[in-house]
Amino acid sequence: MATSSRLDVQNPAGPRVVIIGAGPAGTRCAETLLAAGIKPILIDENRRDGGQIYRRQPQGFKRDYSALYGTEAAKARDLHESFDRLRKQIDYRPDTLAWNLTQGELCCASQGVHTVVEYDALILCAGATDRLMPIKGWQLAGTYSLGGAQIALKSQSVSIGSRVVFMGSGPLLYLVASQYVKAGADVAAVLDTSPFSKRIGAMPKLLARPGLLFNGMKLLAQLYSAKVPVHLGVQPEEIIGSEQDGVTGVRVKLANGNSLTIDCDALALGYHLRPETQLADLAGCGLRFDDASGQWVLAVDEEGRTSVKGVYAAGDGAKIRGADAAEQAGRLVAMALLDDLGRPVDNSRREEVRKNLLVMDRFRVGLAEAFPWPAAQAAALPDEAIVCRCEMISAGELRGVVREKGACEVNRAKAFSRVGMGRCQGRYCSQAGAEVIAAEAGVPVEQVGRQRGQAPVKPLSMLVDEVVS
Repeated sequence: MATSSRLDVQNPAGPRVVIIGAGPAGTRCAETLLAAGIKPILIDENRRDGGQIYRRQPQGFKRDYSALYGTEAAKARDLHESFDRLRKQIDYRPDTLAWNLTQGELCCASQGVHTVVEYDALILCAGATDRLMPIKGWQLAGTYSLGGAQIALKSQSVSIGSRVVFMGSGPLLYLVASQYVKAGADVAAVLDTSPFSKRIGAMPKLLARPGLLFNGMKLLAQLYSAKVPVHLGVQPEEIIGSEQDGVTGVRVKLANGNSLTIDCDALALGYHLRPETQLADLAGCGLRFDDASGQWVLAVDEEGRTSVKGVYAAGDGAKIRGADAAEQAGRLVAMALLDDLGRPVDNSRREEVRKNLLVMDRFRVGLAEAFPWPAAQAAALPDEAIVCRCEMISAGELRGVVREKGACEVNRAKAFSRVGMGRCQGRYCSQAGAEVIAAEAGVPVEQVGRQRGQAPVKPLSMLVDEVVS
């Protein structure tokens, strides 16, 4: 963390605070700052607020909250109503991509206009994206991430296919599958790579949040009630199909060793989440390897301060604990900033939020144990399986640069193979690629490092104008 967190702001108009992300963390952060007399700039690349979990449907769509958000409908409505009250009181900039940053300046793009936004304090509430493990055939049309499948349903009220299989592990697997069932989609099966024994072992930690645990059980009950087959402890083998026809089925090995093939025309895949850390990386913030989840995460203190003075982080982009924790973390990081600015803070409320987050953190570790990242799948990938879908790089090609070039570090392997150089900038392949490299080199995955963030963090159109704000 930064040696001294105290911020000395010389701006006579007051501190210029920029928040990235209008999801649960960003909304509660803005709300807390506004109540303290600070009008933040809130930048979000989506057209509407809510983030991924509480993503709003487009203007003119009128689906019921319970249909869109299920058990989280009341929370979604509360967050949306809170934001609606904030909207005209803050500097809200939707449909704006923050694509690079330097000391005190954030580079943004919106509708062909490049804007440089100056800041005294930056709060990153960038959220998370799907964490994916390749499977042979996952480059076929009809293969989606769980988040992509959820966006299609929430934003456009459409299913990704006429007969859909959901595969992977983690709470999002069951949430999205149940949302599809509730929407009337034909869900052919839910295929979970984690065995039931892992959940039993993690139960003491999961009981830290009994209400959330009960909600998870309700999702499972809804699937069983709809007669959706749910298989635990599966080993993915292949997504079946062709370039012409796209996905036509999926084959897995069941926990009992038998092979199972399911006909489908779409498959949603995901293994929990990975934090969005690219902007923090560009800011020079430190990262650490999290043993519980087996991935690199931001190094933050318990209130959201990063190793760079004036840069803070909250929500799933800092620590993946879910939407409830993101709201709490958004409030806490705002209080941390207020304290660093020498502003008064309700310390009793601050301590209450910190204690709540400690409980949620125990639950987070329980989830990681109950739904483990299937690292062994990377070593088992056949050489012809595609690892990087953007650049169409196979597992065999990636293993080749380890053997032939001695590229046992992620960024070196990227330079030789182009893994992670495509449109997604490694969001969907870098972690699996690291597992392939580590398995081939015979070293722990943390030893091969992580893919460094590079600007632009997402693809940009050709910009024609520049405005300094």
